[in-house]
Amino acid sequence: MTMAALELGLAPKGNIKQNRRGRAGWAVYAVLVIGALAMIYPLIWMVLSSFKSDQEIFSNPAALPTRLDLDNYIQGWTAATPSFTRYFINSFAICLGAVIGNVFACSLVAFAFARLRFPLKGVLFTIMLLTLMLPSHALLIPQYVLYVGLDWVNTTLPLIVPKFLATDAFFIFLMVQFIRTIPRELDEAATIDGCGTFALFRHIIFPLLRPAIITTIIFTFIWTYNDFFSQLIYLTSPESLTVPVALRSLVDSSGGAYAQLLAMSVLSLVPTFVVFLVFQRRLVEGISTSGIKG
Repeated sequence: MTMAALELGLAPKGNIKQNRRGRAGWAVYAVLVIGALAMIYPLIWMVLSSFKSDQEIFSNPAALPTRLDLDNYIQGWTAATPSFTRYFINSFAICLGAVIGNVFACSLVAFAFARLRFPLKGVLFTIMLLTLMLPSHALLIPQYVLYVGLDWVNTTLPLIVPKFLATDAFFIFLMVQFIRTIPRELDEAATIDGCGTFALFRHIIFPLLRPAIITTIIFTFIWTYNDFFSQLIYLTSPESLTVPVALRSLVDSSGGAYAQLLAMSVLSLVPTFVVFLVFQRRLVEGISTSGIKG
């Protein structure tokens, strides 16, 4: 179809609409690409600057590094005392405890809300959901006073033990929504075969919770690993610090060694990137499946 025909209105309306949709689609993609580049630019700049010297960072901040030098990574790894080996071990240990606690406790509580009958079930479920809107900072002082009385400050207990008490309402709600998608006929069949409440949870519900559990593991790991505020409050000795708090300490003690700080910041992002990339498909599957039924 020629341009003259289009101008005279002789072109089929379907082709005109299709052309308009095509142009609109390309415009949307262009905006998304520009937005993505704007968001990822700071990360790219940090990675490139981690290979530069301090002088080069300030003299040519937008330029590419003249050479790929790993000295910043080597020196930054041991710039703090103890080294970042200890900090990564501390972070992974806390993340492991938090993951186990959330999976164990939240799945049990979600099973109770989704399948069992007990007094004030609706009221308790509503209160649990209301805790999602409660700012964590509002609980900081009473929690700190409690942990001081228990002599838990400067230990990992305040960061791990609450997870075994199902304090993360988001994951409880996530699992409740998922359990509601599981047919109750499976419960009835298991009960006829002699399964009790805990056997039903262990052999029927928990294995089918795999997508929601993987989602819980991913979010718990990322949130716990990146948690700066709680770890700053409860971990005080240098040997107990985690990676986010160690990076903050490195800012105070680096004496202007910004290249080393950027190098350690890059390494601190590696675990979260790896976890997200490896489990990305499972994450989307768990979230989408959990929202099928209300």
